Amino acid sequence: MKSKKLKIGWFSFTCCEDSTMVWIELMNENFFKWKDMIDIRHARVLKKRNKLSGIDVAFVEGAITTEQDAKKLRTIRKNSKKLVMIGSCAINGMPAAQRNTFNDELKKEIEFLIIRFKQTPNVRSVKDIVPVDDEVQGCPMDESAFLAVLNKYIKEFGVSSA
Repeated sequence: MKSKKLKIGWFSFTCCEDSTMVWIELMNENFFKWKDMIDIRHARVLKKRNKLSGIDVAFVEGAITTEQDAKKLRTIRKNSKKLVMIGSCAINGMPAAQRNTFNDELKKEIEFLIIRFKQTPNVRSVKDIVPVDDEVQGCPMDESAFLAVLNKYIKEFGVSSA
């Protein structure tokens, strides 16, 4: 009998992707433990062909800076049973949201960039756009907090090692 796997997706928006690198290192360290427990459905950093359907847990890193990103985030939420914010940018928008606090002079100075890259007037956190189920603090993310959240969902979704 084939054991059930936790179907996950890893998504990165505006950030330095440091949590993605931590996640990859954790996968290197835990490969033999996780290979029969986790089905990575979507992770552009790892795979060319990705599926955005049937995801048990979506891990989302980064702040939301465009309407296109907000739309994609809504699609991720719609196709995921659980959504976990990863790192400071996803949780509170910072440091990417620093431009939200700029004075009028600085805002005028960067206006051409906002227009060129089709940015929204303000940087938003993930929870400003969609409901979330969990978060992992840090910049980069706290490894032990991530492992605790992952293990929580492995248990919740009835996944067992082979």
